[in-house]
Amino acid sequence: MNSSRSSETLTTLLAGVAAAHPRVSATFWSVSERVEYAELLLRAQTMATALVRRGIGRGEPVGVLCPNAPEFLVALFGIAAAGGAATPLPLPAGATASAAFPAKLAAITAAADMRTILVSPRFASMIPLIGDIGVEFVDTTALVDGIIADTEVLPAHSPDDLAIVQFTSGSTALPKGVRLTHANVVSGLSAIRTGIDLGLDDQGGFWLPLFHDMGLFGTLSAVLRGIPAHVWSPLAFVKDPARWLSEFAATATTITAMPNFGYEALLGAIAPERVTDYDLSHWRIAFNGAEPIAESVVTAFCERFAPAGFAPSTMFGVYGMAEATLAVAFPPLLREPVFDWVDRALMSDAAVAHQVSRTDDGARAVASVGSAVEGIAIRVVHTTTGADLPDGRVGEILIQGAPVTDGYLGGDRDAADDRFVDGWLRTGDLGYQRDGELFVTGRCKDMITVRGVNYYAQDVEAAVRDLDGIHKGRCTAAADDDVIALIAETEHVGTEADALADAIRAAATAQLGLTAVRVHLVAPRSIPRTSSGKLQRLAARDLIGRR
Repeated sequence: MNSSRSSETLTTLLAGVAAAHPRVSATFWSVSERVEYAELLLRAQTMATALVRRGIGRGEPVGVLCPNAPEFLVALFGIAAAGGAATPLPLPAGATASAAFPAKLAAITAAADMRTILVSPRFASMIPLIGDIGVEFVDTTALVDGIIADTEVLPAHSPDDLAIVQFTSGSTALPKGVRLTHANVVSGLSAIRTGIDLGLDDQGGFWLPLFHDMGLFGTLSAVLRGIPAHVWSPLAFVKDPARWLSEFAATATTITAMPNFGYEALLGAIAPERVTDYDLSHWRIAFNGAEPIAESVVTAFCERFAPAGFAPSTMFGVYGMAEATLAVAFPPLLREPVFDWVDRALMSDAAVAHQVSRTDDGARAVASVGSAVEGIAIRVVHTTTGADLPDGRVGEILIQGAPVTDGYLGGDRDAADDRFVDGWLRTGDLGYQRDGELFVTGRCKDMITVRGVNYYAQDVEAAVRDLDGIHKGRCTAAADDDVIALIAETEHVGTEADALADAIRAAATAQLGLTAVRVHLVAPRSIPRTSSGKLQRLAARDLIGRR
């Protein structure tokens, strides 16, 4: 698989893998099931036959409401083979319909003009709770009962046909579906494969939800390379990170991906004296992305797990997004993590990444995510003028290339159109380049201006998140009138809560010189997160509006 094979589609790639590696399988640990790739192809063709007979149209978005289980992959490849566009749908917490879930699902289906959702039989009991949203829910098992795969009825489709609609997981109110053609997906998977030199001796293991881009394209990278894929549920990892690591290590899996908080969770779950219980010598690539990469976590993780055979060069800080079929920038292989120490105030207020000593007051570590992957070009431009910036100047990151979407489906179409400038996609992320490498500093929308001074939200959060009393370091910052609202989760009440609020204000003043802070304490697990674990700052601000 490489980007020069312009005739390839998801369907032809799976057929090739099934022919070359028929007995290799994807194992779904949390449901104790596995599916061999030859069987996956047959089941996908059977589903595609049923969908064609139901009248699924070319490029029609078809929802996939499934957990991390075999039926997710069957549905995705089945929809693609039928000529439709597989549209992974987010799941409510605990696979039960929460109060907000029906409205969210209705918004997505309306934005996609969706008629049909394929539903795992494991979710049969939750469908009545969703209510009438004008979409037909079709059981993935019942759909193919009595159907025999008939490839003769399957339509021909081209690389330019829509293959996947990936709804972004941010905090904006209107859902926005990223349009990905077969050509986009094939190019994106090729970039991942080339960027990590993915070989037949590798194995991929992932616990992120398959409806999220990192979980989806990470898993597809393994499946469509013809190597073993190991898939867990997000809940399995969150509930017991130590057990997940034990199973990951026992399989001799070489590659996984998770946001920074996943590595932090493993640090919290496994004491130094238990590290040698795990053999991590096979671990080759530890993707770290989807949220800011913390130098303290990376350093602690590499040091903690070194006795288990974890090499520092395994930690692989990356940058990506759904709009690029995941991968945008990768570091060189076999290199230890690189951090640029810069003056935090100058970077926030003057958009200059001035290098300083890590011991200087106000020093902030920014992770290098390497350079553009195969097929991607990167620019950093001034946020107002759009002019290209020299090394060390912070601006908005723009990308273009074969894996990059040509637009969005649904949502605010005018706003989506504003994301493209002369063929370049505005990522909405801030960063700078130095010596050919990219450093991501934060989100444009998360920059806070208070009384004429700029602050990165993550800098404010980092100043206080390790205080005793903040639940698992969960806090978020956002502008609120002309002050910063700092929202923190805690179990404290009464005088203990008052003392914690005072400590938060004192830490913000001591580390950032910030006095315009209003502290809001909320219960544990109150702050919303995206499917990749990123804090939803705007949604969190809505919490305090209801208090």
